[in-house]
Amino acid sequence: MDPLLVFPDPPPEWLTRVLDGAAYPWRAAGDADAATRLEPEDGWAGAVVVAGGESDAGLDLCRALRKRESAVSPLLVVLEKGQLAHLDLSEDLFDDFVLANASVAEVEARLSLLFARTGRGKEHDLIVYGPLALNLETYQAALNGRPLDLTFMEYELLRFLASHPGKVFTREVLLSRVWGYEYFGGARTVDVHVRRLRAKLGEEQAHLIETVRSVGYRFGRVRWLPASPS
Repeated sequence: MDPLLVFPDPPPEWLTRVLDGAAYPWRAAGDADAATRLEPEDGWAGAVVVAGGESDAGLDLCRALRKRESAVSPLLVVLEKGQLAHLDLSEDLFDDFVLANASVAEVEARLSLLFARTGRGKEHDLIVYGPLALNLETYQAALNGRPLDLTFMEYELLRFLASHPGKVFTREVLLSRVWGYEYFGGARTVDVHVRRLRAKLGEEQAHLIETVRSVGYRFGRVRWLPASPS
């Protein structure tokens, strides 16, 4: 993967920890000229711009990146909470934003979703359905760009169902395929995990896991986004 453009130079320590923790290569630039000078031959994979603080330098850089003949995309902006009320969204300066000191999981989820839309970035396999995204390499799930706090088995159940859209599975089959043939728990284990998943998905997305009466469960139709061939 080509590196991400990161502003400012040097970036905040918390942001370097986040990007390194999410395994994103990056290069820092202090202004638009440096961004052009440091740009890789194949272009930037995207940009993460810290626009917080008293200076408008971050948003000015976003304007410069948007005006380029080959605009940098995806562009994720880091904002302070107090900036939200004063943003002029009509400028279309960025693709998404996170608040300062966001977690590794949230930044990774936001970037993964942006890359899924543009077809660039890390070569992950993703399952995407509307606002729901499952990263099959990092074992993370996100809804509307925000990470879902799932246990390992909740993630595995959601991943298995989403990997077979439209297909109905009995509780017994789910127990054997998700929990394993050596698992001795009863079918109620599946019901409990489905109930927890629906609660974490929220009312608007709980319908993604449908109950098929007297049979079992199935997941709605889904779109695969395979990793780019190397």
